[in-house]
Amino acid sequence: MHYVGFAPLAAAVSNAGGLGTITALTQPDAEALRREIRACKKLTARPFGVNLTLLPALAPPDYGSYADVIIQEGIKIVETAGRNPGKWIKKFKEAGLVVIHKCVAVRHALTAQRLGADIISMDGYECAGHPGEEEVGNWLLLPIAARKLRIPFIVSGGCGDGRQLAAALCLGAAGMNMGTRFMATEEAPIHANIKRALVEGDERSTTHVMQSVRNTERVYKNKTAAEVQRIEKEHPGDIMKIRHLVSGQNYKKAFQETGDTDTGVWSCGPVMGLIEDVPTCKVLMERIVAEAEDVLNNKVAPMLPRSRL
Repeated sequence: MHYVGFAPLAAAVSNAGGLGTITALTQPDAEALRREIRACKKLTARPFGVNLTLLPALAPPDYGSYADVIIQEGIKIVETAGRNPGKWIKKFKEAGLVVIHKCVAVRHALTAQRLGADIISMDGYECAGHPGEEEVGNWLLLPIAARKLRIPFIVSGGCGDGRQLAAALCLGAAGMNMGTRFMATEEAPIHANIKRALVEGDERSTTHVMQSVRNTERVYKNKTAAEVQRIEKEHPGDIMKIRHLVSGQNYKKAFQETGDTDTGVWSCGPVMGLIEDVPTCKVLMERIVAEAEDVLNNKVAPMLPRSRL
């Protein structure tokens, strides 16, 4: 949720009954993150979390200072994601935080469990952003996770409606995480043109870039993504050839300034196939819960023998 996970959206999700999340690395430094957390506290009295993603970078951020601010500001729930989370899980657990770790493979989830994570977010290949390199979707990840994990897990990737929430619960998940779907809400602090593209797009409107450098990212299918793919074919594995096109600053320009959907590569998921409107977070979540209840009560429950009800 780069350049999306700001205080207004996080607060709106929490106020609607979910767990809103601020994206730490969208902020230029730790003190900016502190200000964003404090802004969110003014907008909601309910719990919200912070995401700290650990991804390969030519100039890695100062993760330690971000982590310190998260702890100092009294955040109770942190989501870690990416590579080598051990030292950060340990740091957050020692400070008393609940740690959700996002994984794209069950073997990574088992490692996170061993390292002390409290909850796993199983991120299927349907997800926006970085789906990993193993290409396994949630239809398999969830039941495998249910068999192998001892701690709760939620589903991430391709999530957008109540039928999916009901299915996730049946497959063993404790809940559902949404990213792209929350981008298409009234409170999402991004340009209206981006929201319109999500409504008009469908399940075929994404593609992958950076596969040649093994940092695959699912992004909106646009001219820039096609150019990145062309360069990758000519110069496989050379990040410097595509760096100017995949820079996170391009997100900021498209999302916060121009609304040009062809500016840079920006993450979104094939859940666009389920996005038909731009409601408030409250309306969206109420609709999802109502649909899930309808599926479970009126479609699943009647199939069970009365002795089990």
